[in-house]
Amino acid sequence: MLAGFTNVTFEFGARVIVQEATWHIQPNERIGLIGYNGTGKSTLLKLLAGEYMPSEGTVERSRTTSIGYLHQDLLSFDTSDSILQVAMGAFERVLQLEKEIEEMGKLLEHSSDEKLLHDFSDKLHEMDTLDGYNIHHKTEEVLQGLGFANAHLNRPYREFSGGWRMRVLLAKMILQKPDLLLLDEPTNHLDLPSIEWLEKYLLHYQGSVVIVSHDKYFLNRMVTKIVEVYQRELHIYNGNFEYYENEKALRIEMQQRAFENQQDYIRQQERFIERFKAKASKAAQAQSVSKRLDKLDRIENVEIERPNIKINFRVDKTPGKVLVELKGVAKSYGDLEIVKDASAEINRGDKIALIGANGKGKSTLLRIIAGQETFEGERKWGHNVDESFYAQHQLEALNVNNTILDEMKECGSQKTELELRTLLGCFLFSGDDSDKKIKVLSGGEKARVALAKTMVSKANFLMLDEPTNHLDMHSVDLLVEALRRYEGTLIMVSHDRYFISRAANRIWEIEDGMIKDFHGGYDEWVQWKIRMAEKVPAQGKKEKENKAPVAAPKPVAPISAPGVPINKEHKKELQKYQRDFQMVEEKIAKLKIDKTKLESDLGSGNTYSDKGKFVQTETDYKKVSEELKKLNQQYEELFEKIMALEGGQQ
Repeated sequence: MLAGFTNVTFEFGARVIVQEATWHIQPNERIGLIGYNGTGKSTLLKLLAGEYMPSEGTVERSRTTSIGYLHQDLLSFDTSDSILQVAMGAFERVLQLEKEIEEMGKLLEHSSDEKLLHDFSDKLHEMDTLDGYNIHHKTEEVLQGLGFANAHLNRPYREFSGGWRMRVLLAKMILQKPDLLLLDEPTNHLDLPSIEWLEKYLLHYQGSVVIVSHDKYFLNRMVTKIVEVYQRELHIYNGNFEYYENEKALRIEMQQRAFENQQDYIRQQERFIERFKAKASKAAQAQSVSKRLDKLDRIENVEIERPNIKINFRVDKTPGKVLVELKGVAKSYGDLEIVKDASAEINRGDKIALIGANGKGKSTLLRIIAGQETFEGERKWGHNVDESFYAQHQLEALNVNNTILDEMKECGSQKTELELRTLLGCFLFSGDDSDKKIKVLSGGEKARVALAKTMVSKANFLMLDEPTNHLDMHSVDLLVEALRRYEGTLIMVSHDRYFISRAANRIWEIEDGMIKDFHGGYDEWVQWKIRMAEKVPAQGKKEKENKAPVAAPKPVAPISAPGVPINKEHKKELQKYQRDFQMVEEKIAKLKIDKTKLESDLGSGNTYSDKGKFVQTETDYKKVSEELKKLNQQYEELFEKIMALEGGQQ
């Protein structure tokens, strides 16, 4: 065992974080530590790291266990050293050896002392054993993986923003290779390519990793065990995040049944006691039953700490078919070119995710669409467009003297106070939090208020810049479901792959100054990228074998997939398949909702009590299941046809 808890209780004043918790971390484990906001996940990491002491019980750490702990408080560190030097601080012993070897080398130029020569040889051997000659290469590799360009490696650490500084400290920590790596929200400041790089790195990490994260995709691909902080207890699940979700649902159902059965038993025994306690011949038996009840180990009722609340949108008016049209748009900052002669359009019903690496101009393009950024070219609004824009800088528009509730009331949503308080609960403002003044809120809390305001607007076009940044998993789920039901159009920038995969039906990627447009969800886009990447080496090999010069293709504005020139002969056929594909996708989404409702009805006692209703519900369920099966097959066939047409244009 590397570290762990045995019967640990930890309290903040009167508030209990965990009670009699036991958890042992074994070598080479990858663990996701999860729980609602405020349940104490970061506190548990601090207990493991030795920054806090438990109220009761013991925190165990092996004497030989080295621990690396990445957390937000590290941002107080400042230095004028380059980021390469900061990250190379991971190799403390190697850097010390470098100095000693250099000094000894100078002495040996003027001396032939045998002891000095022997020490020099020992240090060279140690340097070799520690692979010390490769530390520059290793450090550069890790920094580049986390998104740093070669040109930035020698820039001073203090010139970088908080997010980039955290990447440097993450690089240093993983280069130190501690036996136990504790990571508190490591993906918060990373873009998609960096998250994917970190995933691959940690999957082969020679040590144990405990990760606190709200990124379901990251956890699902990364961890082999989930530890959930729930109702002041630690619940352990041996599997990834998907396994945890399924297993937790089963555990809750079993606990609920056990609780109900025990309650039935208790009521039965209490009726017996009440009936016979005054009867002389049965009094002793009644007293015996009463004692047995007193000793009974009571099963707790399942308490849902955060119920699933629906966020419902109201859209006042229907816009025209095209909401926004971009023509010949160009934007640059000095020598940095964001887009050049880019054209695209956003149609009614589109739910677009703008994705890619940091610095590619995603947020800039979003501001261009919102009309909050200067640019060259033309941006044309469609008919009846009623837009709402959410971004970090929108926080300035909040009235700091308002309470959160008053700020929500001023949106003109026509929701009641109770409805607004319920909605604020989805954005992590519970109870009396709604009555707090805006001016006392943290940056993250203000961001959640601004997002809640965007959600209650009656806009038919939403523009969202990193909407999930300050939300927990449950709130992200609620937001996803709301956006899936939303009848309007939206475009969003996000690095949360789970959120994108559930909420988007179209992907935009900025590449070489162009908007590469893919009609389909995130998962299909990922598969498409993999297939395209596999084609490139094969195509390069074929060209090499032929040794025939190939004329460079003329650039053509994309219709669908990133980087694919459109063949006019196939254009109509491709567009037809894409329209059919979108219609099938919408039908599948609707049928899935119907199926979920029918499953709920089949699980209800009211359905079983009415034979006619049960037969009809069961028939409807079978029909919907059959239709879904057919549509999924059609969906796959259309997808393959689209891929074949797009592939044929290479």
